[in-house]
Amino acid sequence: MLLISVFSVFAQQPQVVTVPSRNTTATQSKPPQAEPTKQLQRTSPRPKPVSPIIIRDTVMVSDTVFSFFRDTVRLYHIDCSDAVRFKRLQIRTDLFQGLTKKIPYQRMIPPYGLEVTFDKTVHIIFPSPVVYVDLGSDRIIAGKAGSAENVLRVKSADEYFFEETNMSVITDNGSFYTFNVKFAIEPEKLNIEMQDFLHDGSEVNRPNNSMDIFLAELNSETPTMVRMIMQSIYRQNARPIKHIGSRAFGIQYLLKGIYSYGGMLYFFTELRNTTNVPYNIDYLTMKIVDKKLIQRTTIQETIIKPVRSYNYVTTVGARSTQLTVLAVPMFTIAQDKKLVFELSEKQGGRSQRFEVDNADLVRAKTVTDFTVLWR
Repeated sequence: MLLISVFSVFAQQPQVVTVPSRNTTATQSKPPQAEPTKQLQRTSPRPKPVSPIIIRDTVMVSDTVFSFFRDTVRLYHIDCSDAVRFKRLQIRTDLFQGLTKKIPYQRMIPPYGLEVTFDKTVHIIFPSPVVYVDLGSDRIIAGKAGSAENVLRVKSADEYFFEETNMSVITDNGSFYTFNVKFAIEPEKLNIEMQDFLHDGSEVNRPNNSMDIFLAELNSETPTMVRMIMQSIYRQNARPIKHIGSRAFGIQYLLKGIYSYGGMLYFFTELRNTTNVPYNIDYLTMKIVDKKLIQRTTIQETIIKPVRSYNYVTTVGARSTQLTVLAVPMFTIAQDKKLVFELSEKQGGRSQRFEVDNADLVRAKTVTDFTVLWR
């Protein structure tokens, strides 16, 4: 009897497991484990992806990324204080206070890419003298190359730096240059020559760095406009003034015209050498002096310095002529004073001198009568 009852129990057990009834309790059969697992995955919320922690526009890089930079630092024996900078990366948001307008792409000046290093110096040659330099950070240093006004030297101030910085340069011809500077162990370009972006005056052909930058020394006139006016006066080669000049020792120095535009005066001169000996110019002086000098009195002179010149030469060859345009800020002189031009020869005695009265200055011809010429 015992054997028969045991056999009957084993014979009934597969029927309960293989064909479970809907009303079967938990004591009679166990439900499969796969179905509750699927139900749990559907009802439980999805885990959120790990995102950087933002604290006052500062992104904290995850520890996994930072460990990579930390291992790099240990590999190349870099100071850990610089590696900490990788853990805090500043980002810019597009949120502004108040009503703002987005700057269009056409207003952007594309920067040049520049690589610098610590052991070598990068030289940049500009088409005109540099008047302004701004560095984005103290990681780089820049300065003029000695007496060369149009050569700028740039190098890294540290043995290494990771962050990209920028540099801006303004030249006296009104051009604006901007650079994105980064560190490189071996810079690809060490000597760079910037082209003279002299365009034909049309808006479509204007380069990105040819901006209308105003300089204080030009009395709120743009360098581009001053240059075009001097170029126009030079090419017109007119002589409205015919009574001012000097002639001695085979050298003739004439003032051919006085022009005005905006806040500037332009003096158009001609230097003619009729001898067989070249004339080497030592210096040119423009000064305001008294017409009558009383004995035992102090002589007061006011030096007028030209801020721009066109075709200024230092040597006039034998039997040749040179034309020059000098630009100075607008001024007038009193009735008892006069403007004196003095031209001195280097290691010679063939100096030239002529005088200009206030009546000649106030009768300066306006440049609005001229048309700007382009080649």
